[in-house]
Amino acid sequence: MAGKNVKEVSDNDFDQIVLKSDTPCLVDFWAPWCGPCKAIGPVIGELADEYAGKVTITKMNVDDSPATPGKYGIRAIPTLILFKDGEIVDQVTGAVGKSQLVAMIQKAL
Repeated sequence: MAGKNVKEVSDNDFDQIVLKSDTPCLVDFWAPWCGPCKAIGPVIGELADEYAGKVTITKMNVDDSPATPGKYGIRAIPTLILFKDGEIVDQVTGAVGKSQLVAMIQKAL
């Protein structure tokens, strides 16, 4: 389902992988039971492959790692948050189109 360049993150390694990333990092907060999350999954995979080396693309299962989504006030999934240098650059909720995600990523490059 996910592209080969998508990294799974958890509460345990979120700070290391996302906040301390040398590149902008897009986090897809999702759950296996969420239909819109599954719908957006292939797009996340495409972006991970297209932006490999420039942007880190990650997925966090909110059921397995509830602390981080709680910290960022995530109430609905999928929610995608773009981080750069540990700070939130942009955030979107819902199964949005690829063009909207590309525009979001471009803000951080």
